[in-house]
Amino acid sequence: MDIKVHSVHFTADKKLIQYVNEKVSKLELFFDHIVAGEVYLRLDKSSDRENKVSEVKLLVPGKELFAKKQCKSFEEAIALSVEALRKQVEKQKRHLVN
Repeated sequence: MDIKVHSVHFTADKKLIQYVNEKVSKLELFFDHIVAGEVYLRLDKSSDRENKVSEVKLLVPGKELFAKKQCKSFEEAIALSVEALRKQVEKQKRHLVN
């Protein structure tokens, strides 16, 4: 799977990009037909502490899966986004099998 990571209005360090790639790549364990993934990391302009936003889009045959989470850290936001996508991927896999 090809994963593209975009950081909006800031520069993501290598550790964060590596973390994102590891987490999103694990989705292939649940469904091996994922074509590509796109991750957008951005800082929300609000004064709220939970201003880290992750948006993850997965391309699967015939469909596009999407999850967006806002948390205190990018790592937490990515983990929650990937968990939401895992559920969507499993549902899509069941749909294709039936």
